Amino acid sequence: MIDMQERLLSVIPDAESVTARCEQLLRGSQILGVPVSATEQYPEKLGSTVSPLVELLGDRPAKLRFSCAEALDWSQSCPDPADRDQVVLAGIETHVCVLQTAFDLLAAGFRVYLATDAIASRSEQDRRIALDRLTAAGATLTTTESVLFEWCEVAGTPEFKQISRLIK
Repeated sequence: MIDMQERLLSVIPDAESVTARCEQLLRGSQILGVPVSATEQYPEKLGSTVSPLVELLGDRPAKLRFSCAEALDWSQSCPDPADRDQVVLAGIETHVCVLQTAFDLLAAGFRVYLATDAIASRSEQDRRIALDRLTAAGATLTTTESVLFEWCEVAGTPEFKQISRLIK
């Protein structure tokens, strides 16, 4: 979860929708036991992670670099990082911190998925061009609902029922 902060979101079109999709991802990750990491870009100036997301997250390391890759302690969020080669990114802004994080993760050998309805930029053109660059580099575009059902894998379980309620 990348930089879903007060001052950044205040200039994002559809900030409420992006925040709602991020909340769905976080709640779904809790239901399904998927590890989560989050960051904050220069929180002294840009504020804290917004509610209700802040209540669903643990530590959120502060960073000045645009990429989150260096700031995240993968060992904290993922007990055995060797077993995880996929990362789903959500947050803002697509053409800055999301882009640079994705490039760093791709270079490190991760498979990167972008929940396109859970990422945003101030400008739609910046967002679109960043997504084009990322797909050309090997990232995969997806949606929040698709991610949740891929994590879930099978119907008929209590987790499936919770995920189904979450997305309605």
